[in-house]
Amino acid sequence: MDIFSHSLALFIMDILWVVLGGILMLVGIAGCIVPIVPGPPISFVGLLLLQLTETPPFDEKFLWTWGIITAAVTVLDYVIPIYGTKKFGGTKRGVWGSTIGLFAGLFFFPPFGIIIGPFIGAFIGEMSTGNATNKMALRSAFGSFVGFVAGTLLKFIACFAMAYYFVVNMF
Repeated sequence: MDIFSHSLALFIMDILWVVLGGILMLVGIAGCIVPIVPGPPISFVGLLLLQLTETPPFDEKFLWTWGIITAAVTVLDYVIPIYGTKKFGGTKRGVWGSTIGLFAGLFFFPPFGIIIGPFIGAFIGEMSTGNATNKMALRSAFGSFVGFVAGTLLKFIACFAMAYYFVVNMF
């Protein structure tokens, strides 16, 4: 294999890694909204694919830092809505209602259902206990909504930051 063919093969592989990484960045950003798709981990894999190019752009410290951030954001995405619901006086039924409402809203009322679904689900979950008043159920539903928005915002920040580093370091 001559040097030209070898260089061309490396260039083609670099293009492949960049394109696949870019696709994962877009899927990761979409995953911030779609609850089944883990957005930040997918975006992080996009960064790792960029590392496979002929001249890797990131050092080990950068990748470890973003790996830890990705893990933390992923865990917090599950914890923050539960915390929000409980902080505003919600019960386990309110938390479950919020989760079920998220999925139902996503499938039945896109794109606004992803915001309205957890709110309605938490409200219905709280009312199903038989002990909650409308005011208590609304307060819990609001907590679920605040938690969901905070978790989604956190995911967006992480994914857009990774996308920024990806784009800046593509070539």
